[in-house]
Amino acid sequence: MSDDEAREEKELDLTSPDVVTKYKSAAEIVNKALQLVLSQCKPKAKIVDLCEKGDSFIREQTGNMYKNVKKKIERGVAFPTCISVNNTVCHFSPLGNDEIVLEENDIVKIDMGCHIDGFIAVVAHTHVIQEGPVTGRAADVIAAANTAAEVALRLVRPGRKNKDVTEAIQKVAAAYDCKIVEGVLSHQLKQFVIDGNKVILSVGSPETRVDEVEFEENEVYAIDIVTSTGEGKPKLLDEKQTTIYKRAVDKNYHLKMKSSRFIFSEISQKFPIMPFTARALEEKRARLGLVECVNHDLLQPYPVLHEKPGDLVAHIKFTVLLMPNGSDKITSHPLQQLQPTKAIDDNPEIKAWLALGTKSKKKGGGKKKKGKKGDARQESAEAEPMDTAAPNSTSA
Repeated sequence: MSDDEAREEKELDLTSPDVVTKYKSAAEIVNKALQLVLSQCKPKAKIVDLCEKGDSFIREQTGNMYKNVKKKIERGVAFPTCISVNNTVCHFSPLGNDEIVLEENDIVKIDMGCHIDGFIAVVAHTHVIQEGPVTGRAADVIAAANTAAEVALRLVRPGRKNKDVTEAIQKVAAAYDCKIVEGVLSHQLKQFVIDGNKVILSVGSPETRVDEVEFEENEVYAIDIVTSTGEGKPKLLDEKQTTIYKRAVDKNYHLKMKSSRFIFSEISQKFPIMPFTARALEEKRARLGLVECVNHDLLQPYPVLHEKPGDLVAHIKFTVLLMPNGSDKITSHPLQQLQPTKAIDDNPEIKAWLALGTKSKKKGGGKKKKGKKGDARQESAEAEPMDTAAPNSTSA
């Protein structure tokens, strides 16, 4: 590698203030997009309309940035808005003709991403459509995801290993009598890479193994926590529900069908790198063409997975920058008031994790921030991690 290439490579991580600014600008937009979609999650709201609103807001806000620069800067949706309800785990972002609406007491999981110049900020949040505090098993499953996310924030630190996080989040979920959902990966983020090679496994199993890795300063991660009151072993029920795909840049194949070639050409022009929704394509031709593309590995599908009917699923995802002075959680949204049936007060291991600091210079100092104004909406012990993390939380 030449000196120039080495310098260019070096400038693309958090040592460059410009890169940090782009991550934080993308985070600010995606936090606001989440706030917008959340404000419209009401009974009888059509899910597809809400997904479109989230994506449109991100496109509009990113479109207003870096307009007058000499070199064109790519920017926009890094992951299409998904709204997965109740026992649906993830990736539900229906086509335009879908009539599914939200209902009172639905547990709604909103998942979305934004990028500026390929620097990606993602977020997922869980909300129950109801007035007043969330109680019962719904509160348990959301508190489990939230507490696991806060523990992960404290363990994804330079010098620690991915397997430590995997073990810890399962212990947190178990304390709420919930399960961490299998098959969910937390990925390192790099410029134009939403699924980097360094990963944290949600649940270790013989079928899914990942390399043991150590976290390093100046890395960025999307920490992805999904909890369930069920078994945590979601199933694909209907391939037709899959609408989100990502171009597999390292694969080539000469497509046979004209419709496939048409669609693949459109994808290559509009969405060469980031995941996209089939809603954004010429829909009449899309379904047929997408099938051949997927069958020959030109596209990676993001399937809609489900737990069993009656199971409740919660999803919390945030983007964290491992800065030299500590961890900077740049995407999140405050939770509703929770009144879980389980407490973690009597679990010394979890309490010790939550007491860890997230800033390098103030080791273990996070607890003193508890009870800050604006955190009152968090429920005492169970939502304590959000209080602990107050200096690092970014709410829209």
